[in-house]
Parts: sequence; structure tokens; C-alpha cells
Amino acid sequence: MSNPGHAICFILDGKTIEVNDIPPTTTLLQYLRESLGRSGTKEGCAEGDCGACTVVVGEPANGSIAYRAVNSCIRFLPTLDGKEVVTVESLRAAAGDLHPVQQAMVDCHGSQCGFCTPGFVMSLFGLYLNQPAATRDEVIDALAGNLCRCTGYRPIVDAGCKMNDYPPPAHWSRDDAQSAARRERLQSIQRKDSLALGTPAGFLAPQTLAELASAYAAAPGSLLLAGSTDIGLWVTKQMRELPPIIYLGEVAELKTIRETGGMLEIGAAVRLTEAYDAIVKHYPMLAELGNRFASPPIRNAGTLCGNLANGSPIGDSMPVLIALGASVELRCGDRTRTLPLEKLYLGYQKKDLAAGEFLTAVRIPLPQPGCTVASYKIAKRYDQDISAVCGGYALTISDGMVTAARIAYGGMAAIPQRAARTETALIGQPWNEATVAAAMQQIAADYTPLSDMRASAAYRLQVAANLLQRFYLEHSGAAIASRIEMVAAD
Repeated sequence: MSNPGHAICFILDGKTIEVNDIPPTTTLLQYLRESLGRSGTKEGCAEGDCGACTVVVGEPANGSIAYRAVNSCIRFLPTLDGKEVVTVESLRAAAGDLHPVQQAMVDCHGSQCGFCTPGFVMSLFGLYLNQPAATRDEVIDALAGNLCRCTGYRPIVDAGCKMNDYPPPAHWSRDDAQSAARRERLQSIQRKDSLALGTPAGFLAPQTLAELASAYAAAPGSLLLAGSTDIGLWVTKQMRELPPIIYLGEVAELKTIRETGGMLEIGAAVRLTEAYDAIVKHYPMLAELGNRFASPPIRNAGTLCGNLANGSPIGDSMPVLIALGASVELRCGDRTRTLPLEKLYLGYQKKDLAAGEFLTAVRIPLPQPGCTVASYKIAKRYDQDISAVCGGYALTISDGMVTAARIAYGGMAAIPQRAARTETALIGQPWNEATVAAAMQQIAADYTPLSDMRASAAYRLQVAANLLQRFYLEHSGAAIASRIEMVAAD
């Protein structure tokens, strides 16, 4: 059967859960704990930072089920329509046997006070389903969004490395996760019409781009929702009452990634995980930036275009995409237009968008011969921290001369912004220390940054200049070490 009427339907432990008459901003965490009594999923921060609320969500994907760890504390319940939810309680077999992830945590003494343990288990479970032979580095990356206040990370990482050593369980093995019964059950609740909650609709999930454009043009005061990784905090931390919501996540046309006309085109509903995978395929030097963009549960929910549309001056995606010359496709009703990404931002939280107009895709030029690209992020923590400064660089060097330069920074102005004077100081000059030193002096002419809790204005100016020097040192052709590599002890 398909989803009945206007009820939210999802699968939990093999059963179809139908939810009616609930505020659309109810979070999955709230519903699990308060309505279903599933107290294993914890609330630690209510903003997607600590990972105590982590669950795994499955959805149809090319004949199989794609499972991803997400934060339930900022995930609105209606966005789970047509999906499967797996909580820490779900892993227990009928006979009470522990799942290999749980058994590894026991055997490696990975739990101390225990509050964070369910979240760690679910992050590891997501890795277990997707990576049969996870390396230690992959385990550490998968746990980047989970905090342990007892600082018991070493045994938890050991458990992640050990979880694949146990025999596959009958319940929630990789084969069981992709069984015909699970796939058929999930397929049975796929919706043929758009989910609309409330009268008038407080939450609408259009299934086509045309329906989305028509609905937003008719009600431009509505709030467009993609991954909820920012908007979720408006509810959980700021206690804001939201206007009617239009959800992009069910529009198939917005979930596409394609290469066309020398461009990599990424749709507005493509998650950050898949978006950065596609970008790194062409620009492998951006792997660190993608890996440091929030945490895996955030990247598994948030979207690249949502980050661009948000337009935060400290967003990590914008500087390098501006440096690459990316553009965005915008739509209002039946009309579309293309705009350079750097032109989208007019001022702090001000964008060149008409009423009812929205971002449908970002187009990123594919690599060009001779163009050297890099992006550097400076923050107080390595993992899961907002940038103090983020720089993006795309320079073309020919016969020892700089023939083209595009440089952009985040955290230096009210918007992500190019360093026009710095670029001018480089173009047409020899690629050497003197040229770079002169260009570094122009950073202060390009920006007047603010001092805030993340960094002082003076620090930002110094760091931005130093990052340009780092770019030179790493791409000057000389064997100069510009970073300290971490090497595991024997």
C-alpha cells in the first residue's frame, strides 16, 4: 500500500508507524522519546553537535536501501515520511543477543557514564552497514560527530575497529539490511502524492520541481527546508515559530548530480556527503575541506545548495566555489536564470533573490589545465567547528607567471567575498616569494574583518595573508613542508 492520506508514515522495527495531527516542527528525537517511549536516543545539545541523539535512517536508492547516520534532535518528523528509522533499541535481537557493534563496545570497555554510548553505537552501526572493512581512520571519521564527556575515545575507536571481527548476526547483518522483505516493506509506504500537513498546509513536500516552484510562487512567505541542519536550531535553540514549510527533499529533479557543458551540476536536494564526493572526484585536493565540513550525521542530512542559499559569511563551501567560478541556477515560477555565486550575496543575510525565487542547482566548472586549486579552513577545533577563516584559491601559472587568479575568503566580511586587490597584485607577475609577499599586503585593503568569539580582526587578517603564503609554499615547486602530518605510533 502507499502512504495513506496525509499521515506521516515510516518504518520502525518492521512496523509501519503512522503519525497524524502533530506540529510539523516536531523533531524525530521528541517523537521517539515522548510519544514512543524510546529513551535510548538521548538529547545532549539539541543542535546536532554532540551526537547523543544519533539514529540511522534508510531510504530507497536504486533498488537497495541507503542507510545514513543522522542527528534526530534537529530532524523534523515529516521529513522521515517514506523512510526507515533504526534506533539503538532496534539492534537488539529477539533473543536478546547484542549486535556486533554493541558487543565490541562491551568487549573493548567503550562505555563509561553511558550517556553518549547509544549515539556512538549508532554512528558505528551506520559505518558497519556501509563499510565491511573499515580502517581505523574511517572509524575516527565516522565518529567525528560524537562527543564523549568522559573522554573515553580510545576504547570506542577500538570497538569500531573490532566490530567486523564478529560473525554476521541474523538480525541487522548487512544482508538482512538489504533483504527483500525490508525493501518491499519500505517500498510499500512510498507516496504517490505530495505530503501536506495542516489546513492550510503547514508542511508541504512537493514531488516535482514544477509543483515546488508553483507552491513557492503562490506563498513566497513560506520557509524552504532542505536538510534542517540550520533551521532545526531555530526551533530547538531559538524557540521560533516557523511559517509554513515547503520541503525540497522529495523533489527528484533536485537530487541529481551530472556533468554537462564542462560543468559539474549538483541539485538543491543533494546531500553534502554525496555533493562533496562528486566534487572531490574532480578536485581531490578538497577532500580535507569536505571531511571537515561539520560531522558525518550533519553531512548526511544537510545539502550543499542549502549551505549556499543560507549564505553565512563563515560557510565553508562558498570561498572555494567562488574561486572556481561556480554559478547557481535560480527559479521563480516558470522562469529560470543563472547567476555567478559571488553575485548571489548582497550583504549580511541579503541575497539577490526575488520573492518566490529559489536555488535549484550549483554549477561548478570542471578542472582546467594549469589551474591550481586549494582551500584551507582555520578553526579552534579540527573536527566539527565553524571557521574563523576559510580561504579558496584558484590560480593559473604559465611559464612561471601568474596568468589568472581567483581568491575568496569566508570569515573576513559580511559575505563570502573575493580578494580583488590581492588578485590584481598577482596577475601578470612572476610566481615567486616577492610577488606573493606583495599580494599578502593587499589582504588588509580587501577586507575589514570583525572581532568576535572565534577570532580578532587582526588575527583574521594575519591568517588570511598566511594562508596565501601557504598556498605559494605548497605550489611553488620547492620541497617545503607547510604542515605537520600526524603519524600513528607503532
